[in-house]
Amino acid sequence: MACFVLQITGLIFGGIGMVGTLAATVMPQWRVSAHIDANIVVFETIWEGLWMDCISQMGIRLQCKFYDSLLALPPPLEAFRALMCTAVVLSIISFLMAIVGVKYTHRTREDSQGISVFLLAAGVAFLLTGILALIPVSWTAGSIIRDFYDPEVPTPLKRELGSALYVGWVSTALLIAAGAMYCSF
Repeated sequence: MACFVLQITGLIFGGIGMVGTLAATVMPQWRVSAHIDANIVVFETIWEGLWMDCISQMGIRLQCKFYDSLLALPPPLEAFRALMCTAVVLSIISFLMAIVGVKYTHRTREDSQGISVFLLAAGVAFLLTGILALIPVSWTAGSIIRDFYDPEVPTPLKRELGSALYVGWVSTALLIAAGAMYCSF
């Protein structure tokens, strides 16, 4: 019974992690404009994501624009897009493998070896997904923090950590937890 509860918990963690990875990939709030000056009247907030830039004017009007050219993007952004898209696809595959493994664990007692291999594959895939999502999220956060404290970066170009990074970290933690649960079988 405890084994089944652990499998369901891993499935829930993996499902939430999968949705969070997808959300972090499409959210435009990876980098958010930092308002450092003494001026408390802020008319614009700038969001930079993997796919688009957005400008919110006084919280009323929101304009988003997809990046024009794939070739004009900086190489780290292209790599982050590829890693996050791979993480999304792998999280969906991992989640489906976990569903099948959990579903047939209690139905078949004679072939428990095949099912445990299936759950192990789902666990390894969840772990790999967590690592793939952790790399671009943490790398982006590191570059934001480095630029924020760099005195040579002009104040209007300084950014803060956006909510997509926090969603990415939570999703990564849940995916790694789900992977650890399934690898323990």
